[in-house]
Amino acid sequence: MPKKKGSVALPLEKEEILKDYRLAYQSRQASIIGRREVLSGKAKFGIFGDGKEIAQLAIARAFKKGDWRSGYYRDQTWMFMLESMSIQEFFAQLYAHADVTYDPASAGRQMNSHFATRLLYPNGSWRPQTQLYNTTSDISPTAAQMPRSVGLAYASVLYRHIKELQDQKDFSNNGDEVTFVSIGNASTAEGLFWESVNAIGVLKAPAVISIYDDGYGISVSNEYQMTKGNVGKLLKGFERENDSGFNLYSVPAWDYPALVETYQNATDAAREHHIPALVHVTDVTQPQGHSTSGSHERYKSAERLKWEEEFDGLKKMREWMISERLFTSGELDSAEKADYELVEGFRKAAWDAYLSPITEERNQVMDMLDEIATSSKHASELRMLKDRLSNLPSYTRRDVHVFAHEALRILHDESYPSKQILSAWKFEQEKINEDRYGSHLYSGTALKIEECKPVYSDSSPTMFGFEVVNAAFDKALAREPRLIAFGEDV
Repeated sequence: MPKKKGSVALPLEKEEILKDYRLAYQSRQASIIGRREVLSGKAKFGIFGDGKEIAQLAIARAFKKGDWRSGYYRDQTWMFMLESMSIQEFFAQLYAHADVTYDPASAGRQMNSHFATRLLYPNGSWRPQTQLYNTTSDISPTAAQMPRSVGLAYASVLYRHIKELQDQKDFSNNGDEVTFVSIGNASTAEGLFWESVNAIGVLKAPAVISIYDDGYGISVSNEYQMTKGNVGKLLKGFERENDSGFNLYSVPAWDYPALVETYQNATDAAREHHIPALVHVTDVTQPQGHSTSGSHERYKSAERLKWEEEFDGLKKMREWMISERLFTSGELDSAEKADYELVEGFRKAAWDAYLSPITEERNQVMDMLDEIATSSKHASELRMLKDRLSNLPSYTRRDVHVFAHEALRILHDESYPSKQILSAWKFEQEKINEDRYGSHLYSGTALKIEECKPVYSDSSPTMFGFEVVNAAFDKALAREPRLIAFGEDV
């Protein structure tokens, strides 16, 4: 129940509000520090969720075990809130740490801020999804999260209405699961968005779709992205009437109490009655611009930048807590200082864990170069090569292998046992890296299925292809009541 402080109803207990704020502040520091790591050369690219923290606190508050997320690369606060990714794991992914122990989402193979949870145990059996916060593996093409959200939300409809699915308690509790979708305003101009929204409305599937609207698509403002420059106005045609359509909401990204209330209301209706919702989150800011590939100071006016500073969600939430006399400025200053140090500690732990095995490999190569130089006519070149490798301010595994390859090229006209050791080391490491970066790309199981050739007789009828396909569908659907087909031509 909402709590009272003075004359204002609070959305949560005082302690929970502070917990939310501190998590949002930590997430902001992860974004700021993450950008610094890219610009200093420790990571190759960064895209972050700064400016969307407060909305994601509210989303996570409404998200329950068994629910599904189909989102994109701005959702880090949401993931931190659910403990589906830790801040240290967030940095491990930024560094592309190729070890699933450190980056459970993708073992360094995905771009940063691409989130996922594990659906299977190592032995291949299903994890109990109704006991987990579930998120599909993010993909980079914008709006591509939308089609999968249709299937995820529709699954709840099927679990609620098909009796043969009622015993699948590890996958659904009577179809109560909600699919939460997030997308940026610019991506709503894509056809995938509109087709998916229409399908979810037709299917009456329990989805809560959030549109983070910061007024820009990278550097292009809304007026050049969509009719009327406002996706909220365009979505009015989907508003619920006569037991069909979406519940529509519009809420500022900086209004913490309103966000908590909005998402709770939207989710309750979706969960209980399978009424989908569209939440237009307005007044979103992007404090660091779109990504590390550019600077928003180049295309935003001074007035706009000043407005973004004033309506930053963290700043507004802090002001609200102080105005409601929940906490003093000094108390929040102390919490923020501790949280900054905490995030820096997570970053350092992630960096040390990532760099340690690479440093060991680098040292091995430098030791071998020293050994070979003692008896090689290319000694000066090898020592220069070693010095270059030693003096790199930051280095990757690729750098180590580039230097090893260059050494072998220099030594092409010599043959020493120590050279053979370097060659053997490089060959062995390449085998390790093939598995490190290329395992599980293909399961190989499709190749193990035996071919089933068609059998014809003299009495076999001649039929059109569509008749054969329809007959196969009829047989499969009659044989397996859990088999569902939906689409334009079904």
